[in-house]
Amino acid sequence: MSAVEAFDFFAASIAKIDPSQIAQLQAPESMNERVRELIHKKKNEQISIDESTELDRYLALDLIISLSKARAAEINHLPC
Repeated sequence: MSAVEAFDFFAASIAKIDPSQIAQLQAPESMNERVRELIHKKKNEQISIDESTELDRYLALDLIISLSKARAAEINHLPC
């Protein structure tokens, strides 16, 4: 799954979700695997510029999801 596909996946998912269900939102396993691979490459200084950009996008997406979950918890008075 590419970073662009991941953004699209989450945008579509968030748009359909009731705020009380956002806490259940999880990344697809294919995305988790790709992020682990990119982090491994970065730690070993074997990451390309394109892969570094891809990793940055995944990390930005993770931030958006985390913020969405926090905001949904705030709206619903739930713990984060």
